[in-house]
Amino acid sequence: MAVSPSSSAQAARVAIATRLRDLMLDARIDGKQLSARCQWHPSKTSRILSGKSAPSEDDIRSWCAACGSNDQAIELIAASRAVELMYQEWRKLHRNGMRQVQEESLVQYASTAMCRVYVSNVVPGFLQTEAYATALMRSITHFQGTPDDVADAVAARMERGRLLHEGNHRFVVLAEETVLRYRIGDAETMAGQLGYLLAVMPLPSVSLGIIPFSAQRRIWPLEAFYLFDDQEASVETLTAEINVVQPRELADYHRAFADLTKMAVHGAAARALITSAIAALG
Repeated sequence: MAVSPSSSAQAARVAIATRLRDLMLDARIDGKQLSARCQWHPSKTSRILSGKSAPSEDDIRSWCAACGSNDQAIELIAASRAVELMYQEWRKLHRNGMRQVQEESLVQYASTAMCRVYVSNVVPGFLQTEAYATALMRSITHFQGTPDDVADAVAARMERGRLLHEGNHRFVVLAEETVLRYRIGDAETMAGQLGYLLAVMPLPSVSLGIIPFSAQRRIWPLEAFYLFDDQEASVETLTAEINVVQPRELADYHRAFADLTKMAVHGAAARALITSAIAALG
């Protein structure tokens, strides 16, 4: 089974901890001496060295000063910032509401030529209707307990939809049949969303494949992930967005997408599954 999608972020944290340990060893001091120089408890040093706690930027400056390596601080702080961008908790991202994240994501989509998406839970944002996005974002805001700016966030999310019609963008989407059946919002909302999927399928910028319940699994159902060209994979978990850039892990996600594609149906067969899901709404 594949490793956790957070593994590259944790590996990067450990790499920073290793570099901090090397600075300490080069200075010929131990953890107790470093802690005394930094004026913090030795347990904090232990947590940082084990990768259990991420050092703050001030921690890194103090550590480098204690080791007589002030010249290393800027590089280590930059590396630490990069790690934090790899693993971002939703509550932290949404601490002021969801609108800003939606606006920032538009920039990434606009700069991506080929976006490959696998979803097992909800319709991807750039294919969502306003009603579906509103129902989904309201449930997320309620669960996370973050500020309610749903109306503004939905408006920002709807901006992604124009990329289906502009520029040279290509969206290749694989959706488990469950996505068609899970009721986000009421029956009218779901009917509108499924009808919209039928409407965008003929667009030259869109390829929509559905993985039927009956498909022989080549690979098990996964968490939703988004592949932006060959540069990055964004993986969505309950608590965090994980941005994967490590080549080995990126290759795994591209290989998984290829295997999932072999299980999907397209064209008339996909439309039949969507139509059936609409009929089941009653």
